[in-house]
Amino acid sequence: MLGSRAAGFARGLRSVALASLPGWRGRSFALAHATGAPHGGDLQPSACPVPRGRQLSLSAAAVVNSAPRPLQPYLRLMRLDKPIGTWLLYLPCTWSIGLAAEPGCFPDWYMLSLFGTGAILMRGAGCTINDMWDQDYDKKVTRTANRPIAAGDISTFQSFVFLGGQLTLALGVLLCLNYYSIALGAGSLLLVITYPLMKRITYWPQLALGLTFNWGALLGWSAIKGSCDPSVCLPLYFSGVMWTLIYDTIYAHQDKRDDVLIGLKSTALRFGENTKLWLSGFSVAMLGALSLVGVNSGQTAPYYTALGAVGAHLTHQIYTLDIHRPEDCWNKFISNRTLGLIVFLGIVLGNLWKEKKTDKTKKSIENKIENE
Repeated sequence: MLGSRAAGFARGLRSVALASLPGWRGRSFALAHATGAPHGGDLQPSACPVPRGRQLSLSAAAVVNSAPRPLQPYLRLMRLDKPIGTWLLYLPCTWSIGLAAEPGCFPDWYMLSLFGTGAILMRGAGCTINDMWDQDYDKKVTRTANRPIAAGDISTFQSFVFLGGQLTLALGVLLCLNYYSIALGAGSLLLVITYPLMKRITYWPQLALGLTFNWGALLGWSAIKGSCDPSVCLPLYFSGVMWTLIYDTIYAHQDKRDDVLIGLKSTALRFGENTKLWLSGFSVAMLGALSLVGVNSGQTAPYYTALGAVGAHLTHQIYTLDIHRPEDCWNKFISNRTLGLIVFLGIVLGNLWKEKKTDKTKKSIENKIENE
């Protein structure tokens, strides 16, 4: 009896010793065997080595989580862990910059990068202002209760100082543009400050957001050309506003129950069960305005092909939308980044399709004008 127990104990020690060796792939199985656990069930040998340390991830949330702990609340306040809003702010800028490019040429990469930096900063500033205004409301909504100001991770004073820093850096970006664009960009500041208040006074806060978020449709063109061409910029701006009404109404359906309880308004509450009908109308208006942009800017086949793809995307998005499932609303909302990229790709390819204006062509045009 004692001999068999001693032999079993020795086997157990050997198994534990093997389990402690680096790279031993059967660690949990050996430990189970040593303690007399059965071989089957949940305890199975690992099929691959146990990962060591933190897994590498390039997602925005992972980058924020890997930042120094004191910095993380400020990055979350900017929503750097949720970059979809930055994309939706940036994409109308890319449309405008792409349309302003010379025929047969790519968009100005310097301007694209400059506006990308500005989009990150201004989206961060807008979120900071929004959270400062809404901190009492955010505490009452499950989805927003963990935002840095509402959760007490950042004080109101700290957020105000941080806002000043963001706006100062954004001003530095704006000063890289021409005087017309500087004045035009400064004109958007009132919208940035006031749009978070609109949900308190109107059922159309998404319209105020659209007017704010699509200012880049005007600014991108003027940054390249020196001023706005109303025949292109105004329908482009209008199409962006319609687009915002689509995706932000979908987004608002996530919070409609909480909004009713705390007294906030949105187009989601205004439209109710008629939401899909309204979104269809906004989609038609958006596509019509983008078609007018194409005509007025001399766009070519790739652009109109892209508009066809945008129409199909919107149709699928609205037809399959379930306004009573927050997770579906979120998925439809973030899919609009793809939609915006399709428009940008169509603009770039449509512009490359155009023939480059050679010196000979320019001279012939000048001669015709002189002869007239």
